[in-house]
Amino acid sequence: MTQNDIVQKLWNLCDVLRDDGINYSDYVTELVLLLFVKMEYEQVQNNPNFEHKLPAGSRWPDLNGKSGLNLLNHYRQMLLDLGKSSDPMIAAIYADAQTRLKEPRHLETLVTALDGLDWFSARQDGLGDLYEGLLQKNANETKSGAGQYFTPRALIDSIIHCIKPQLGDVIQDPAAGTAGFLIAADAYIKAQHDALYGPDVTAKKRSFQREKAFVGMELVPGTRRLALMNCLLHGMHGEGAGPIRLGNSLGTAGRDLPPANIILSNPPFGTAKGGGGPTRDDLTYKTSNKQLAFLQHIYRGLTPGGRAAVVLPDNVLFEAGVGTDIRRDLMDKCTLHTLLRLPTGIFYAQGVKTNVLFFQKGTAANPRQDTGCTQATWVYDLRSNMPSFGKRTPFGPTHLKPFEQAYGSDPNGASPRTDAGEQGRFRCFTRAQIAERGDSLDISWLKDADSVDADSLPAPEVLAAEAMAELSEALRELDALMQALGAGDEALEQKRLLAEVMGLEVTSGEVEGE
Repeated sequence: MTQNDIVQKLWNLCDVLRDDGINYSDYVTELVLLLFVKMEYEQVQNNPNFEHKLPAGSRWPDLNGKSGLNLLNHYRQMLLDLGKSSDPMIAAIYADAQTRLKEPRHLETLVTALDGLDWFSARQDGLGDLYEGLLQKNANETKSGAGQYFTPRALIDSIIHCIKPQLGDVIQDPAAGTAGFLIAADAYIKAQHDALYGPDVTAKKRSFQREKAFVGMELVPGTRRLALMNCLLHGMHGEGAGPIRLGNSLGTAGRDLPPANIILSNPPFGTAKGGGGPTRDDLTYKTSNKQLAFLQHIYRGLTPGGRAAVVLPDNVLFEAGVGTDIRRDLMDKCTLHTLLRLPTGIFYAQGVKTNVLFFQKGTAANPRQDTGCTQATWVYDLRSNMPSFGKRTPFGPTHLKPFEQAYGSDPNGASPRTDAGEQGRFRCFTRAQIAERGDSLDISWLKDADSVDADSLPAPEVLAAEAMAELSEALRELDALMQALGAGDEALEQKRLLAEVMGLEVTSGEVEGE
């Protein structure tokens, strides 16, 4: 049974549960609370290196052996008890967890369905992939102001293969989501060292990997809950309440994140209405643009010689004013050696155009150098003349293999490289050439061969989504500008007019869906 089969079977149950007044979004939350209990039990049964984290009385057989009102009452009490667990990570996972199920038969349906699925016949990628499958199904029901766009697994794996995390590295993700980057990095390291039981792994090193190697931060409590579950099921325990902290990396909590040898992240791109805006007073350049603030946090948070890969939307590459200042500062303090232009349609927000920036703090010769570090940047165009990815054409590892080969084996981009010229995908641009462009990194040279062929255009809904995404970003920036100019009242009135046209409602100075 494949992951898609599991997702479809679980999703089909939602229609049954809607009789209990549960919408799709609540169903996803309801499902993962039960799903973790099931998978924790399965992990212990199938892996001798795993021990039960859930106490007796709160394990899968304790649910599976009950029925009717007895089952529902036991489950409700179990959630309360787990939220008060002496294990800080379990307590964090089940903090404020409660079921909205009212009918015992509906809980029985879920328990029976979960018990009947053979989770371990499919490739094990953890809770994250399953949740992302449910997220895709749920896309039309859930509006995420926090910008929760989950990174495709193929892209995560490709970035990990390029960055090559090592035993002993401190690895950070300041916008952890479901912890996909951290879990992939952990899996890569384990594959290099016999699941941390190789002859070169001492007990001290093994303890470091489990407790201190990984640290993330997530703004949304429900997403952080899933991230903690995912980490625990992969043997990543962290310290205290787990490797994923709850908080805003662009606020005071972000200052407390430890310096890292590697930072991997896909910061949220979306509207500012989801909260978590920049409030840090230690960032050199003040900006309301979350992505630019995240970029500052990332290159400031690297240890000398540390490396990073960060997914960023196009506007970060060309935004003027403070955006230019931040890009210059990045290229001064770091060696920005590689930029990957990603194809459209690979995220659930299909209109978003994104890139991956790869950089090293300082230079290879002097990790503490903090000026003039970038001498040249290689740009790989994986966007031009590529299919329009989506349901009909899924994005996968094969599409990224040519980039990985061009990137080379050196994690800091120092492998021998060849400029493919104006007709190729991989080209080198000197720092002087970038300066001539006004320090814009929005660099492209290939013309889409099918750009005028209507038959090859993306689906109409994809084009519409791209247009709406660009309009939303423009409106957000105009609103921020009016606020900065002290014209907040005029901005609010314009938003009211827009809301009236679109059938929305304005509350507390923001436009929200009814």
